[in-house]
Amino acid sequence: MSTFKSRGLRGSTFEEFINKTNLVYEENGLALIQKIPTPITPIEMDSKKGHITLAYFDQKSTVDYVGAIQGIPVCFDAKECNKDTFPLQNIHQHQIDFMEKWEKQDGIAFILIFFSERDLYYYLPFVQLKTFWDRMVDGGRKSFRIDELDEKYFFETKPNLLVPYLDMINIDLKSRES
Repeated sequence: MSTFKSRGLRGSTFEEFINKTNLVYEENGLALIQKIPTPITPIEMDSKKGHITLAYFDQKSTVDYVGAIQGIPVCFDAKECNKDTFPLQNIHQHQIDFMEKWEKQDGIAFILIFFSERDLYYYLPFVQLKTFWDRMVDGGRKSFRIDELDEKYFFETKPNLLVPYLDMINIDLKSRES
């Protein structure tokens, strides 16, 4: 499918699945999550089609989504990976900094990853992401492998919920109590 191969549209199907899931959560009063648009400045426009053909990012974005789930502030990013190894270059220092500050404010930060080749979804808690990040900063691997991930955070789609991440947040919250 060209959506996954085009650099400009990478992950857009995964994000659309998340957007639809968020709508179901909102309609059922479970959560209010908003997609944060990346601010851009258009350089060239196709006036006939009304499309931006060239633009640049105004500023570094933070994460893809922010909101609240039953009173708990959450922020997360969505990433797609077509291999069993996730390159940390897909995450940026300013995103780590933002998520770390979010967690210090008693919020929950995480990454949702779709391993497209395996058709697997994963909820990566910030604490686990930070471990991989720190390992890289200290001169270690610049990626993490699927076999390094905690089995309890893999999840599957459900009827009406394409990316049912609320169950994973509950697991995350319970692990924070210990």
